[in-house]
Order: sequence, then structure tokens, then C-alpha cells
Amino acid sequence: MGKACFLIQTEDRKGILAEISGFFAGHSFNVLQSKQYSDMRENRYYMRVEVDLDNVALTHRALTGEFDEIAKRMNLKYSVHFSEDRARVALLVSRASHCLYDLLAHVREGDLDCEIPLIISNHPDLEHVADMFNIPFFCCPAEPGKNAAQEKVVLELLERHKIDLVVLARYMRILSENFIDHYPNRIINIHHAFLPAFQGGNPYLRAWQRGVKMIGATAHYATPELDEGPIIEQDVERITHEDSPDDLKQIGKDIERRVLTRAVRAHLEHRVIIAGRRTIVFAR
Repeated sequence: MGKACFLIQTEDRKGILAEISGFFAGHSFNVLQSKQYSDMRENRYYMRVEVDLDNVALTHRALTGEFDEIAKRMNLKYSVHFSEDRARVALLVSRASHCLYDLLAHVREGDLDCEIPLIISNHPDLEHVADMFNIPFFCCPAEPGKNAAQEKVVLELLERHKIDLVVLARYMRILSENFIDHYPNRIINIHHAFLPAFQGGNPYLRAWQRGVKMIGATAHYATPELDEGPIIEQDVERITHEDSPDDLKQIGKDIERRVLTRAVRAHLEHRVIIAGRRTIVFAR
């Protein structure tokens, strides 16, 4: 069944829902799902509408063109996504495998609706994982002082494979502004929730030394400001003095993999609207 998903945001005011719903009713669309949120503090309105395209005479281009007219009249900012346009996702990794395995397993099981044409790493360690899932693996080492050259190679690979979404599945490199500008709001990163208090190497040991009582992880869109992008998903678990630094690390890995997978799923299912530095994430 073909579907179209509209993500809409505008200034909040009376009559928005009625007018948008009237557009779809007037074109005999069957609305499969409609969710909305009014941000009273910012006076903003957000809406996600999913419609059935079966037995509809309009082409994708014609549908978008006609919705453009109502969008201009109502001053709507929107995007539309068609179900047959399956996203092509690149996974960037370093040496840690837990997030990579989780994403690949969910894709194989059909829980994440996307294609993964390649895996890119700055180390050769995880090539065997790519082989297990029969996915091409590209090792692009990062030599000191040659970050721009390494990023150029990675960007060429992403362009050649027509990538829609880049997922940093524990890719331990800081991306340049130039790199991020190639995929605005289409790069998802994961990090432990200790940041910025425990940046750098071995954060779990230093968290244990400080006697933390809760650990977690955050998935967000990458921006030039390190780890400051709009947050998509987070999770935490309570810990006690009985948990060793190794326990914290293992618990943290479990949280990271599930948080990243949930964030990628929300993006692929077109449930995320970026609102400045925030996100509106509609429930499934």
C-alpha cells in the first residue's frame, strides 16, 4: 500500500487542523494517521499526517504541487515522504561493535525499513561484521593532520552510494562543519549522557570515581557545535555503589545501542520534526 507522510509546522492559530484536513478530504484521501501538537509557549503548531495513496489519481509531483499552494497560503513549512522511497543509510563506525550489530540485526529482521549499502570505518577492526551481513566495508584511515583528505574520501563514498542518512554508530571522529553541511539534519550521533562532565577517554571510570547514580545515552542530529544538536532520543538507568567501572561500561553500551536504534527508527518513520534546537518526536 502506497503512503505519503506530511510533516508540518507553522505558527499556531485557529482553523489549521480543519483547513489541512479539508485539503485531504477534498482530494478523497484516506487519512491513515493524524497527530498534532501545539506548543503554547512558542506559539507553534506541529502536525504529522499519513495518507493512503491507493486509488488516488494524483502523481507524487502533482500532490506535492497542490499541497504547495495551501502551504504558501497558510505559511506552512513542510516536508513530504513517500513510502516507496526507501532510505539508503550509511553506518560509520570505529572499533566498538555494539551499536553496529544492533542496527544491522534490526534491519535484517525488518524492524528498520531501510537499505544499508555500505559501512565506513576509520579502522579495519569491524570488517568481519560487515562480511557477516554481506555489506561492503570501506576502511578510511584518519592520518594525523589529514582530516580534510579523509573526510573527502568518505563524502565521495556517501555520494557514490546515494546516501540519505548517515548514522554515527560509535564513530570516534569529530566531523568538520563542511562534512555536516553536506547532510544537514541527516546525520545521527550517539554518545553517553555523561557529556560534557566526563568528556574524553574512559568516561565510565571517571564517572565511577565520582560516584554517579545514573548513567544514560543521548542520540541527536549532528551539528557543527559538538554534541549540541537537536536531541531525538535518550534513556537512563540507575546504578549503585556495587557497580564496578566495567559494569557501568556494559550498562552504558546496552543503553547506547537501544537509544541509537530508536532514534534511527523515528527518523526513518518520519516522526521527527526539527524545531530550532529542539525536536518534536511523535509516538508510533
